[in-house]
Amino acid sequence: MGTPADIAELRTLALVGPGTAGKTTLAEALLWKAGVIGTPGSVERGSTVSDCDPLEKKAQRSLNSSILHLRHDGVRVHVIDTPGAPDFVGQSLPALEAVETAAVVISATTGVEPMAERMMRWAAQRERDRLIIVNKIDAPDIDLEALVGEIQAAFGRECLPLNLPAEGGAKVVDCFFTRESATPTDFSSVEKAHRALVEQVVEVDAGFVERYLNDGDIDASELHAPLEQALREGHLVPICFVSARTGAGVPELLDVIAKLLPDPNEANPPQFLQGEGAAAKPLAAQPDPAKHVLAHVFKITQDPYVGKMGVMRVHQGTLKPGMQLYVGDARRPFKVGHLLTLQGKEFADLQKAVPGDLCAIAKVEELCFDAVLHDSPDDDHIHLKPFEFPVPVHGLAIEPKRRGDEQRLHDILQKLVSEDPCLRVEHVAATNESVVYGLGEQHLRTVLDRLTEVHKCEVNTRPPRIAYRETITAPAEGHHRHKKQTGGAGQFGEVFLRVEPLPRGAGFEFVDQVKGGAIPYNFMPAVEKGVRQALDSGVVAGYPVVDLRVIVYDGKHHPVDSKEIAFITAGKKALMAAVQAARPSVLEPIVNVEISAPEQNIGDITGDLASRRGQVSGTTSASGALAVRAQAPLSELASYQSRLNALTGGQGRYTIEFSHYEAVPPNVQQQLISQHKVKDED
Repeated sequence: MGTPADIAELRTLALVGPGTAGKTTLAEALLWKAGVIGTPGSVERGSTVSDCDPLEKKAQRSLNSSILHLRHDGVRVHVIDTPGAPDFVGQSLPALEAVETAAVVISATTGVEPMAERMMRWAAQRERDRLIIVNKIDAPDIDLEALVGEIQAAFGRECLPLNLPAEGGAKVVDCFFTRESATPTDFSSVEKAHRALVEQVVEVDAGFVERYLNDGDIDASELHAPLEQALREGHLVPICFVSARTGAGVPELLDVIAKLLPDPNEANPPQFLQGEGAAAKPLAAQPDPAKHVLAHVFKITQDPYVGKMGVMRVHQGTLKPGMQLYVGDARRPFKVGHLLTLQGKEFADLQKAVPGDLCAIAKVEELCFDAVLHDSPDDDHIHLKPFEFPVPVHGLAIEPKRRGDEQRLHDILQKLVSEDPCLRVEHVAATNESVVYGLGEQHLRTVLDRLTEVHKCEVNTRPPRIAYRETITAPAEGHHRHKKQTGGAGQFGEVFLRVEPLPRGAGFEFVDQVKGGAIPYNFMPAVEKGVRQALDSGVVAGYPVVDLRVIVYDGKHHPVDSKEIAFITAGKKALMAAVQAARPSVLEPIVNVEISAPEQNIGDITGDLASRRGQVSGTTSASGALAVRAQAPLSELASYQSRLNALTGGQGRYTIEFSHYEAVPPNVQQQLISQHKVKDED
């Protein structure tokens, strides 16, 4: 059984932030300095422990989160290396649920980028401790003092250096345990940084404030408890300096992780809830190895050889091989065969996992992303506070090249969806095509590469499909009588219904107000099925209809000829008639756009956005570049990276995130309706 000592000697952190920051190289440096590997690998050579996927080696960047382990100074450390590209936040965001500390890595050469801002914001929302790691401190022509000012402007004055670079980034000097140093630093001074740190830490404890005012300083060895409180409350966000390439500052970073970052008892507890919807209440999970088990699956992998594997964080209790576990609300438990520890692509048997441990269980089909595992049948309806993932809005129609591979393609896509919460597959009934939705062009390109290179499934694709929606703007009524006589028993069903618009995002409501058995109750599910078929297929432009209430208030039936198919047809046709009369409107997805580019290109960029029906909401300056924030229709951003490259000489980058749906201009709506009519005629 695990002991409290096991928990106190355990640290977990996720390396998050932009793709250019050097997170994977830093992970290699940590493993190297901790003695796990003899020589650090290289992203360019495809030899890192983290980027073990063939597609990652080919792309020379991280596409998946990767679990790493090391020991330093008697402390076990779990590290999750995450992708930095915005298209792959479906891998990086769940990592925040598995760790106490979000280590946001920032490149000294590019400064604070949008992805760093997003990860800092998300980590704060999940109440993670935050640590900023400034990498590439040995790069030429950088201004680290200005970068600290930029970090504080972006994230607050609570961001303070825990150490300082010296000798042009060749080494770093501690500022927390050290009051003053004879080694000159590249900017500021150890004494000044130490004083700022101590003053920030003691502010959370009135007793220490009084001592500090009386004595002028407090030994750092006495400040562990208030330091952990300051980290928990976000009152202190330490900044550490490293060069992952040379190893400068990496041993000092390992010391920071072991001595100053929280163990599972010292960090904010996980945000568990018990119950559903508004009735859900907070549940306190305690990192006690003696209590019953609570573990959260934050990652699913589908390995062609190993099979399905669930990677989880243990929050409470002790996991062991052979024990019985329940998945969520399931009534039948499964037996844990092998408990595994992961090191990149390598895995080994594990005898036990205590709170704070990251481990994996393979070949259990019931495991799914975001599932909570427990060992008590009474612990049902337990889940973590839902994560608000970005909505996938980039679409690509896809079909197998070989006839007969439809089912195989469907099965592979379902496996890929199970691995990625930001990937969605939708079958469009109107066109009988499968559409894969992702977060961007890079995301979808990686899905296609995985299909062809890993799963050996060749596919044809069509241009990205925009996820338009239809809605109504006025109440209206619809009626349809379905009557068919074929010589024997006929078909008869008649439906009267009303439609009413609902607020944007409200979805669909079905209301049965039929009186006196005009439509027998056993036929109402058929009416609703027909209504839903019409909503899914679209009415005016072939896109799903949303945000409306459908009220069925009357109808007729025949004691012999009324059948389920008759009321499905009547419900579908009545709904279509009502929507046609309810001033239908086509909605398009509007996205938030963040563009980072050299200042001299901003005028061209804002002009180009205006031509794409975009609206600029603001600009901010960052390390010689300018960040433009805007909203624009997704349909206007097809192949936007190519256009941005042309405007900025390849120096511009952008991210998009779904914002809301908005009515398209009348000319666009008419064009979409006309295109749908042409398809119907074909």
